[in-house]
Amino acid sequence: MTDEDRPQRPNANYKLSKPDGAVNPDEEKLEFYYNRERRLAKAPPSVRNLYVQQKQPNRFNLLRPLVADKPRAILFFTILIICAVIFLVSILGYFDTSYTLDGNKIEISGTVFEGATIVVLKKTAKDNTAYTGTVDIAVSATVQEEAEQFPLFYHRIFFTLTSEEEYRFVVPFNDDQLLMVLQSEKTALKISLKIE
Repeated sequence: MTDEDRPQRPNANYKLSKPDGAVNPDEEKLEFYYNRERRLAKAPPSVRNLYVQQKQPNRFNLLRPLVADKPRAILFFTILIICAVIFLVSILGYFDTSYTLDGNKIEISGTVFEGATIVVLKKTAKDNTAYTGTVDIAVSATVQEEAEQFPLFYHRIFFTLTSEEEYRFVVPFNDDQLLMVLQSEKTALKISLKIE
C-alpha cells in the first residue's frame, strides 16, 4: 500500500501546528476577557463558598490535622488510650520491681560476671522511722526435683541511718532464678529473683 492509496484524513488540508520559528503578529494583540468576579457571580453557591473559604487566612491548629478524618482520629485516640493505660499501670506499681521492708524501699537485681552470680541490693529509706539494724538474707537456687536438698547461702547486712545504701554479695549458685528471704527483727520478705 502506498501513500497515495491510503485514505486521507478529513482534516488533512488543515495546518495543525505552526512551522518552527513562525510567529503570528496578531497573537500579541489578542485580549483575554477573564473576570473572576463575573465568573463567580454566575457560579453556583457551593463554588462561591469554596472561593470565600480559600480567601480566609487559616489559623494554626494543632489538633485539627490529627483528627482530620476517621482513620487519623481513631489512631490518635488509640494512642491516647494506650498512654493512659501505661500511666495508670505505672502508678499502680506493676512496672516497679521494688519491695518494702519495714519502711525501707528495696530494689534487688542479679547478674552473672565471669561465672559468679552477683546480687545487688539497694536500700532507700522512705522516712526517718524506717528500720535500721541487721537484716538476715537466705538465698537458695530453685529446686528441680522434690527429693533434692535445698542448697542455702546465708548473708547478713546492716541497715544504717543513711537514706540510700547499696550492698553487693556473691552467691555460690549459677542459676537463672534465685529464691531469697530477707528477715529483719520485725518482718520477713520473700523474693523470687531472675538473674540477668
